[in-house]
Amino acid sequence: MTSSELWTRATADRYDAEETEMSSAAVLGPTLTFLAELAGDGPALEFAIGTGRVGVPLRERGVPVVGIELSEHMAAALRRKIDEQTLPVTIGDMATTVVPGEFTLVYLVYNTISNLLTQDEQVECFRNAARHLTPGGRFVIELGVPALRFLPPGQVAVPFDVSEGHLGFDTFDVIEQTLVSHHLTRDGDDGRYRRESSRHRYAWPGELDLMARIAGLQLERRVADWDGTPFTQESAKHISVWRKPF
Repeated sequence: MTSSELWTRATADRYDAEETEMSSAAVLGPTLTFLAELAGDGPALEFAIGTGRVGVPLRERGVPVVGIELSEHMAAALRRKIDEQTLPVTIGDMATTVVPGEFTLVYLVYNTISNLLTQDEQVECFRNAARHLTPGGRFVIELGVPALRFLPPGQVAVPFDVSEGHLGFDTFDVIEQTLVSHHLTRDGDDGRYRRESSRHRYAWPGELDLMARIAGLQLERRVADWDGTPFTQESAKHISVWRKPF
């Protein structure tokens, strides 16, 4: 078991309803096209597949998908959408769990590698991806760039969403290289808000490249979004692709 926090049944049951924007065609379309092109004619393995926001529609595009998921509750939500034979899911952590077969693509989206709270575990995640890849196969990660430059001296919090139904902000511990994401979400029409938080370990793109080298992978491409926008110092996130040598 890794240091990742487990998603509860209550969180899993409301996850899809709260992520409707991330499940929209506008968001998922470029994501699915990007991943399907990398998978080619081979199968794909999704680390932390969750409720199948990406894995299910990618399978519907004709890409054979297998998943690993730590939370049984999240996997149960996925299973209500698609059967086990069509999209197999193994309960386990993305750093050490091994599933049968080899894959042309292993992918990890939506900042999820940050759920591993130590550098060692993140390195093992790269190694786990490498052991599942065929020669020439790719490992893809979607991850935000830490917003540390928005922190003036003495401040530890940075807001990332201020909207009518949700207030989100991160608090940083730059010594431990961790952050806590705080969420205040409107809960019903009576003015109540639900408070939640989650811990993460942030990592810079260069640090991920070193993890990839440790795992025997080589950086092939880095872009700012699924549409392929060039990655610059102004980019808020990156999509990085590492390849296993032939």
